[in-house]
Amino acid sequence: MADPAILVIGHGSRSVSAVEEFHQVAAQLKKRYPTRLVETGFLEFASPVIAEGLDKLIAQGATDIIGVPGMLMAAGHAKNDIPSEINHLMAENPKVTIRYATELGVNAKMIQAAAARIEEAEALFGADYQRKDTLLMVVGRGASDSDANSNICKITRMLEEGMGFGWAMTSFSGVTTPLANDALARAHRLGFKKVLLFPYFLFSGRLIDRIYQWADEYQQQHPEIQLVKAGYLNDHPLVIDTFVDKIIEAEQGTGNMNCQLCQYRVQIIGHEHNVGAPQEGHHHHVRGAGTDADHHHHHK
Repeated sequence: MADPAILVIGHGSRSVSAVEEFHQVAAQLKKRYPTRLVETGFLEFASPVIAEGLDKLIAQGATDIIGVPGMLMAAGHAKNDIPSEINHLMAENPKVTIRYATELGVNAKMIQAAAARIEEAEALFGADYQRKDTLLMVVGRGASDSDANSNICKITRMLEEGMGFGWAMTSFSGVTTPLANDALARAHRLGFKKVLLFPYFLFSGRLIDRIYQWADEYQQQHPEIQLVKAGYLNDHPLVIDTFVDKIIEAEQGTGNMNCQLCQYRVQIIGHEHNVGAPQEGHHHHVRGAGTDADHHHHHK
């Protein structure tokens, strides 16, 4: 019996670099699983779309497939869009079984990877640097799912306490508040002369560009402050280790979503209308719509 094939499922991006980085993660997983079929599929913008990635696996003889979401948190994409796509594809391919792994989530290895990115950036502060005199600003993507957003806050707290920062705040690149630029302005009142900004993101792209731009603007407005921008997670070995753990969990049937605080299962303040909502995808309009490389004439 052949080992299950692996379909690494990405959100997709208009950003060429983000898509390339995602393929790098898939390539790292292929190195960890040299005897298995490994393909990628994207939910939106980039190609191949999920159905194309699945078709490639089926063409190579795969019938048992593990779908691994390349997502940090379980919000609408991981809870709705990808499962609805998988259900649809399994209905079209009755001989194929797709088991869906959980998102990377709040995970000790992911927090260690985050700490490593922060430590790499700390060297830029110079000789008189001390964590207790530094404010850590963790920036998450932001979702319309308060459980996913609160998980970023948990990661921030574990980094703050575990590493000994003087203060830490959580902010976001979009969708929810506080946005990183507003959070930096508020944090300024605390009086820290050193600020370390860390985007808790897997890949580059427009949101990372926006976060770093906000950081640069804050630095220009406050030249007396020293702000250092840490790198995002990308394909840190501990991130790849976490993907491997999720694949193993899916094979063993032990991977579980957080249903205790899921807005589709229980009443969450401000999201009461979502209880019992069907799993539906929302990405038909941008599936395979292309990256900036395909649309460069729009952005000159």
